[in-house]
Amino acid sequence: MKSNFNEQQRIDNARRRVKKLKGFYSHLTIYIVINALLLIINVIYVNPGESFFQWSNFSTMFFWGIGLLAHGLTVFMPKFIMGKDWEERKIKQFMEQEKHHNRWE
Repeated sequence: MKSNFNEQQRIDNARRRVKKLKGFYSHLTIYIVINALLLIINVIYVNPGESFFQWSNFSTMFFWGIGLLAHGLTVFMPKFIMGKDWEERKIKQFMEQEKHHNRWE
């Protein structure tokens, strides 16, 4: 019985990880497509004599890139951001809080 539970837990963990990877790769694909379109639009509509290399042409890419980097760190280095077993500790914490809260009602 315990081995079935452990196997199911491993399968659930693997599915959760695959879902996170899929989410990151979707985010990355959208980032690349949208920023490529924005760059093309900026190249087409740059005024004569005006430099293409302006902050306004790259600010979206920069700030969105910071968000994408954070997303990647949470997917590929989860212990870096949240620490080891953060999710499990939070679940236990919330369950204890709920148990304590329900005790007084």
